[in-house]
Amino acid sequence: MTPRIVACGLGPAGADLVTRETADLLGSGRPVRLRTTRHPAVAQVAPDAPGHDHHYEAAATFAEVYRRIVDDLVAEAGEHGELVYAVPGSPRVLERTVDLLAERASAGEVELDVRPALSFLDLAWVRLGIDPLEEGVRLVDGHRFATAAAGQRGPLLVAHCHNRRVLSDIKLAVEDPPDEPVLVVQRLGSPDEAVTEVAWADLDRSVEPDHLTSLYVPALAAPVAAEVVAFAELVRTLREQCPWDREQTHVTLTRHALEEAYEVVEAITAWDAALGTDAEVDADEHLAEELGDLLFQVVFHATLGAERGAFDLADVARGIHDKLVRRHPHVFPPEGVEAGGDTDVASLTRTWEEIKRAETGRTSVMDGLPDDLPSLLWAHKVLRKAEAAGQPWTPNTTAAADDLGEQLLALVHAARAADVDPETALRTAAARVRDQVRATEGEPPAP
Repeated sequence: MTPRIVACGLGPAGADLVTRETADLLGSGRPVRLRTTRHPAVAQVAPDAPGHDHHYEAAATFAEVYRRIVDDLVAEAGEHGELVYAVPGSPRVLERTVDLLAERASAGEVELDVRPALSFLDLAWVRLGIDPLEEGVRLVDGHRFATAAAGQRGPLLVAHCHNRRVLSDIKLAVEDPPDEPVLVVQRLGSPDEAVTEVAWADLDRSVEPDHLTSLYVPALAAPVAAEVVAFAELVRTLREQCPWDREQTHVTLTRHALEEAYEVVEAITAWDAALGTDAEVDADEHLAEELGDLLFQVVFHATLGAERGAFDLADVARGIHDKLVRRHPHVFPPEGVEAGGDTDVASLTRTWEEIKRAETGRTSVMDGLPDDLPSLLWAHKVLRKAEAAGQPWTPNTTAAADDLGEQLLALVHAARAADVDPETALRTAAARVRDQVRATEGEPPAP
């Protein structure tokens, strides 16, 4: 006979919200298995039933957790002939293991009997005071927010927000965050249930999530940025499952970051040369590809930081966002100050350096200038910072003719005066020589 699994739900909270049918199944004498023992009703209705919590510790991803649980259930059902499987809430509301069991049932491996139960949704609509049909609420799994909520503007009820990483991913997925507070819904039906208003910026900082935490978002100004979060999730998956990625550290990635940055510069040079020609479209695609490679380095370092609990991609994005706001007071003036003022480039450069020194506590405008930059780029930055400090460098007209360093620095000075990037100018000129050699290679020498 085909083994049989009866799936039932433990409801959203304590034993008072467990249906009579579920209670009867749990007390029927048939073998009982729980997805997790972490549920308020378990101690009263199924105190001796084993759970599958060990898979949450051993597996790398939730998808793997659910597959392992289902494998166990099918094997145990084959051993006993029939068993009762109890899950939190309702077995047909965001319960991936039951979805997978249904697939195994379709393949003929097991017979599945799903019984209805009370879900957290029934309590959520009451506590939030809304009719989900009238409001058009979309239910979303927090672990798949970036893709499941793509193109949505709300309202959204986001379940499975059980840790700060999930909340951080949700924040990152929204390009234009809502102005109004959102509601964090926790432990509905329990004595310590809570519905708390939280500003979007504080979502992953002021809330202490648990396994009974959901998020209600009344409205979004713009659809979810699915691509960014999906990419961040891909990098985490590579870090967990790819042998090469698992071995990397911030230090071992240093060389790759430099290489990718140089390849972006090379792509920009090629793009500039292709403007207005038939090769412009290909150059655009190549530049986008190289920028993606560089973005991978940024997200990889953020992933390593998140592993240590130091910082994540949201912290990186928030940090540069806030820094750029602080350093552009002419665009984002402090409260009570009108925008505008000096907006010429020289004034803005001086203001930038003054704010930077005040933030970092550095005593010299030259502090923080990386000594290992390529010499041409380094010289360009030194001259720019000298000018910002009110000490512009001028060429030494009495320098010896064989002082190549002074002559090169004079050329960098001339490039700055002409508003030309010397690094790009030299690369472009050298590229012309390279292309000329390539074009004439193989040709017979001139008579």
